[in-house]
Order: sequence, then structure tokens, then C-alpha cells
Amino acid sequence: MSNDLEDTGEIPILTDVVFDGEPGGSSQAAATAILTEVLKLADSLLHQAAKDIEATLFENVYDRLRAQLPEIVDRVLRAHGAHDGTESDRAD
Repeated sequence: MSNDLEDTGEIPILTDVVFDGEPGGSSQAAATAILTEVLKLADSLLHQAAKDIEATLFENVYDRLRAQLPEIVDRVLRAHGAHDGTESDRAD
């Protein structure tokens, strides 16, 4: 027996129309309920994905800033003559 529910990574698409004898009756309500639930799930998943992306981007920016900050401080202090390796620039 083959497994028709094999996960192919694709989004499943409802292709069979279900009628309970009354077109437009409860089958329409079921279709509407399915669509509503799918849209709620998609909205929730998209919001979570956006939060995950935002967190990843924030972490990347923070890591790059942390990595580059010492060089920036050293370069700016050297450019302003405030960092020559001695403590003679300190005000007493």
C-alpha cells in the first residue's frame, strides 16, 4: 500500500469538492471555515517568521558592531591624537 500523504515539501491543495447533498449549504460553510483557519495559521506563521528574521538581523548587526567597535574607537582616538600608547594625555 502506498502512502499518498508523503511529505513533498509542497503546500497541500484541496482539489476535491465535497458536497453533502445541498450545494452551497454546509459544504460552503465548511469551505469557509477551512479557509478561515488556513488564513489564521498563515498569518500566525508569517508573524512568527517576521519576528525570527528581525531577531536574526538584530543579532547580526549587534555582532558586527561589537566586532568593529574596537577598531573604530582606536582609529578615531589616533586621528585625534588622544591615543599614543602612553598615559601622558590624561588630565591630572
